[in-house]
Parts: sequence; C-alpha cells; structure tokens
Amino acid sequence: MEVPDDAPDRCPVCDRTYDSVSEHDAGVMVNLLDNERYRRVCFEPRPGERLRFFHHTHAQTVAPEDNGSG
Repeated sequence: MEVPDDAPDRCPVCDRTYDSVSEHDAGVMVNLLDNERYRRVCFEPRPGERLRFFHHTHAQTVAPEDNGSG
C-alpha cells in the first residue's frame, strides 16, 4: 500500500470529503462491519495504475439533510 502524492481534495467516486486515501497493487480484503472509524471505502479503478481507495468516516457519509443541518 502507498499513499499517493497527488490525492484530490474530494473523493472522485462520491464527491465527498474523505479521511485518507491509499493505493494498492495486490489483493485486498475490505470488511467494514462494526468498524468504529470508517463507514465506507470508495474504490477508484485507475487503468494501468494502482487501485485507489478513499476511506470515509461515519460522519463523512451522512448527507446534511440526514443529520438535521443544512
């Protein structure tokens, strides 16, 4: 796993903020059941490059209309 130098400000998959980003070029297993830190991971396929993962916290996945603000 490597952290990219050119990570975007927002997730290109869901256009939301994210906590961290990583790149992988080997097998990966993701299990978010009962995960205290992350609620969702978006996967961005990058042809000819590594698979990029955007890790979203629970708060980052709640839409403003879902939490009573906005």
